[in-house]
Amino acid sequence: MSEDRFGKRLAAYDAWKSDVLATLVEFQQWLDDHELDEGESTLRICETMDALRRDRINLAFVAEFSRGKTELINAIFFANYGRRLLPSDAGRTTMCPSELFYDREADQSYLRLLPIETRREDKSLAEYRQEPVHWVKMPLEVDDPEQMAETLREVVRTKQVPLAVARALGLYDENQDPQFKKTGQHPQMVEIPMWRHAMISFPHPLLKRGLVILDTPGLNALGNEPELTVGMLPSAQAVLFVLAADTGVTRSDLEMWEHHVHGAANQQTHKRHLLIALNKIDTLWDDLKDDASVEASIESQAGKVAEMLHVSREQVFPVSAQKGLVAKVRDDDALLGRSRLPRLERFLSEQVMPNKLNVLRDHIIQNIGGLQNEFERVLENRLGQTQRELENLRSLRGKNADVIQHLMQKSREEQAAYLRNVESFQSSRRVLASQARTMLDALSLEAFDRLIEQTRKDMTGAWTTAGLKRGMQTFFEGAKDTMDQVSQAADETRQLIRATYRKFHEEHGLPAITPKVFSVDSYNMDLHQLAQDAEMFRNSPITTMTEQSFVIRKFFISLVAQARSIFFRANQDADAWLKEVMNPLVQQIKDHKRVMEKRLDTLRRINESRDTLESKIAELEAQRKAVAEDLARIRQLREVLSRPLPGNGSADSDIAEAV
Repeated sequence: MSEDRFGKRLAAYDAWKSDVLATLVEFQQWLDDHELDEGESTLRICETMDALRRDRINLAFVAEFSRGKTELINAIFFANYGRRLLPSDAGRTTMCPSELFYDREADQSYLRLLPIETRREDKSLAEYRQEPVHWVKMPLEVDDPEQMAETLREVVRTKQVPLAVARALGLYDENQDPQFKKTGQHPQMVEIPMWRHAMISFPHPLLKRGLVILDTPGLNALGNEPELTVGMLPSAQAVLFVLAADTGVTRSDLEMWEHHVHGAANQQTHKRHLLIALNKIDTLWDDLKDDASVEASIESQAGKVAEMLHVSREQVFPVSAQKGLVAKVRDDDALLGRSRLPRLERFLSEQVMPNKLNVLRDHIIQNIGGLQNEFERVLENRLGQTQRELENLRSLRGKNADVIQHLMQKSREEQAAYLRNVESFQSSRRVLASQARTMLDALSLEAFDRLIEQTRKDMTGAWTTAGLKRGMQTFFEGAKDTMDQVSQAADETRQLIRATYRKFHEEHGLPAITPKVFSVDSYNMDLHQLAQDAEMFRNSPITTMTEQSFVIRKFFISLVAQARSIFFRANQDADAWLKEVMNPLVQQIKDHKRVMEKRLDTLRRINESRDTLESKIAELEAQRKAVAEDLARIRQLREVLSRPLPGNGSADSDIAEAV
């Protein structure tokens, strides 16, 4: 049932992406046919098409141990297999972060595992993703459920290692060892996960359409792998924080929520959905109580959860994953309704999916919408020029040769003045190129890497929470200074660009155009959020209870990777802006020059033969019709981006309506 609901939404989303891809191909062909293609335009369209093909829907499930998180994933997405696809038996819990997706490029089903020993290296998970040699790869036989289930049990495997090895890997902390607190003695051997990260490529219909599910372990794992908190959780379209009704909000639940989940899920520009699944409500079912009393107990528990986590009651979804899974396998509608699973599924399909479409649409509009608007203005300008030329030519009917000679002389004078301003425009472009170099030099990754290296040197020998704070303060101050320099350069560049646009508008009557604006505000916000994450991590139980130099070093690596990504995006966006910001004016100048040359040629021909006048009028009328058709077509292409995600229709089940 969830696949029907969520799958329909995902299929509609996939169809929308296909329509947009087809539209972009058509737009590129249109540019080629009309000789409007610029190198940067082609690059931007190709990059957008590539982003569409690589787009994924990311859902993250986060919980402490034994909250039924993996069972919830099985119940929502994989119940149609008639069994638990992911291992969630009692006593067998997720030991390493796992990603479920489908590798469309390889078109293979497999389990890839990153050995826990890679934690010794100062490399981020993102870097390891690009180096398959470090991973252990196991095939998944999708036609053999037993083999598949047995292979996936690798994810929960552990092993015993000497205490020194566990310490070296950052996986033992005596302050969190109940046995040490009780006896004061360190264990000789420590149980640790076999694997650091798991990637599961599986040809489930939802996964093949781009769904990616992140299954994370408990509090210690989030603390020991800061990249999850800093990078992976914030990239999710929805984060489901799973609690258990039989335990309520425990201290470790609260610590995980405050230090890893709540901030990470809300740090991006676009709002992420943050949901709380209050699982195991079947523990509150009581055959000796009537339905109203049971309902009151569940509502009371959900209300307390919302109050403790400081969220609205609407964000808390009481469910029974185990009963929901059983109900789907047995096709028991009554039990499914009682599990309340359809309410959560409906929210995912009706809220999360449209939100993701809006995020992607905003990205496309930012990259392509401006391009389409630019060429729409070009066409509107051409249509206006053609209409004015038509009116001018019609006004020449019955005029004598002296009038035409006067118009020719006036056109030559206008053309000469225009060409002088074009020379001035070329001079402004040279100044712009100089300012562009200043901006891009400040945003260069080489300059940023020097800041990273300096911060690393300052922190050498001081891998403590205090050292982290000093190092991060220096790091973010340096990053902010750089952004301030870029902001000042961008302001100066904008003033030059506006003055150039205004000159041609006022002196030659070119249509007024507002140049595209570049701002570093969004990048500064992202850097500020990273700084807050650093402070939150520094104050989290993982780091305040002990001076864990290993964890702090890992956090620094993750933080730097995120900050470097922000600077890379800023560099790419600034470079694209500088290359494109003058294009609308350049196109106007070309069009205006072409119109002036054509007007002079037309006047010369009319002066030689009055028969030319009527043929030129007919020619311009045909041109006006063609430009109007082109304008309608480009507006039609743009309309595709504005379409809402189609709904599921009215075919949702009675259960969905009843809960």
